[in-house]
Amino acid sequence: MVKEDASLKPVVTAKTSSVEETHNLAALLVEIFRPGDVVVLSGDLGAGKTSFTQGLGLAMGIETPITSPTFTLANRYEGKLVLNHLDVYRLDRFQEVEELGLSELIDSNSLTVIEWGDVISSVLSEGFLEIRLRLGENQDSRVLDFILIGQRWVEREIELVSLVSSFSIENGE
Repeated sequence: MVKEDASLKPVVTAKTSSVEETHNLAALLVEIFRPGDVVVLSGDLGAGKTSFTQGLGLAMGIETPITSPTFTLANRYEGKLVLNHLDVYRLDRFQEVEELGLSELIDSNSLTVIEWGDVISSVLSEGFLEIRLRLGENQDSRVLDFILIGQRWVEREIELVSLVSSFSIENGE
């Protein structure tokens, strides 16, 4: 199970009913992403973290297939904005992240998406958008909670909620 901080409340909760809808929701968010942004995706295995990232990539004009970086730890894709796709699932300690140099990929010229980012979230000093994904009522549905960490994201709350509104649900389900 994913470790969650109950004190952090989502600003909006969304629901998708298929992989295509998850892609579409992710594509909408490309409008608010800026170079230097970090998105932390959390959720159990199979919750849709990589599918969400694939939707981002499609909207960013990335033609290379986006796959889970579980074993490579990091993939870099060129599109309208450089997309760094990290997966820290296999790392036990932040020290391992430092030893591998993954923090160097988080730069001001790219969008960085970190699957299982709980491991390194405490050192993301500029803040981040956390998206907690969980399975919905059937095999293809997902529920996504959007949590803003840091002033950089709080300033975009209204824009984020507006973009997600067509997928939003009240009270988590």
